[in-house]
Amino acid sequence: MTPARWLLGLAVLPGVLAAQAGTTVARSGAFFESYSFGTGLAFRRISEFTIPISVTQRVGDRLTIDVGTAFVRASADIGGTMVDHSGLVDTDLRATIGVVPGRLVFNIVGTIPTGATAVPDTTIPLFGATATDLLGFTTPSFGSGGGVSAGFASAFKMGSDWAIGAGASYRYGASYMPLKGGGTLTPGGEIRARFGIEGPFGGGKYFRGALVYTTTGQNEIGGGGQSTIGDRILAYGATSMPLGRSHLSIYGWEMRRLGAQPGTVPVPRGNVLALGARLERPLSPTATLVPLVEFRHELTGPGAKMELLGYLFRTGTDLRYRLSDRAMGVLQAQFAFGALQSPDQKRVSILGPRIGALIEWTR
Repeated sequence: MTPARWLLGLAVLPGVLAAQAGTTVARSGAFFESYSFGTGLAFRRISEFTIPISVTQRVGDRLTIDVGTAFVRASADIGGTMVDHSGLVDTDLRATIGVVPGRLVFNIVGTIPTGATAVPDTTIPLFGATATDLLGFTTPSFGSGGGVSAGFASAFKMGSDWAIGAGASYRYGASYMPLKGGGTLTPGGEIRARFGIEGPFGGGKYFRGALVYTTTGQNEIGGGGQSTIGDRILAYGATSMPLGRSHLSIYGWEMRRLGAQPGTVPVPRGNVLALGARLERPLSPTATLVPLVEFRHELTGPGAKMELLGYLFRTGTDLRYRLSDRAMGVLQAQFAFGALQSPDQKRVSILGPRIGALIEWTR
């Protein structure tokens, strides 16, 4: 997910939060993250600096418009050779329409190709490393040929307190040239279906759960061979509960990438598991400290039994501060450590910081 999509998702799900917050919501900030690696890999260090920008505008009672993009600078030390990239990522323009208020929402997203295309082949290792789910970079991808997606979401009450929701979307990606001097890539269409449930249970606790299924058509490369990725299933669950003056949230998600049909460039199967917890502790009427911890584990491989790609522990804290009636700021400081499996089956250490700041303004 690009920072544009991340900020849009944070701003509206799907437009309700923006409607509650005000007519206009603007967000921006800066995030820096870097990982250094022990001996055994070609990579010595990967770093990324991101400035995300998003604006949410509510128009009337049923329409919300969002626009989001980001500037990113990424670099990698590969065997003593520096590879870097900088520039804008793709820009997302989203319109969310309440067809039946509180029951049925339609949204359409246009992705404008303001990001990187036709890049040198020397940047492929950098782009591949930042896209790894295990590391979870703020900006996992830097550009495409753009596209359009459309879908709907609906929610209904189940009993007096619980609710269930469902949604579906289809994405069309435009053709583009990913590498200089290479062939044209025509992305396959993507269909995504979602189902969710949420509601309170004993002692002030609250549960949210979701299941997302995604299937993607074959990508055509240079008008000939095809690249294939298997279907993906994502399961997510989170429980929040009061803990004295604080509020504790425990969450987990698992993404399983199924085996792809044989193709010219088949993507191997994969399985990513994440477990985490966050504690929101008020320090004053205007400040909240949010310590967190998360564990990620990833398996991959084309064989019948997947092999370990790596694992990562992340810990740190956010500091949320209400600057005024219209502005909120967030400071973030985290540190991660773990290991990757090298090609010769040795464990290679990973460690690095993530620091950032975000400001939100509402009118």
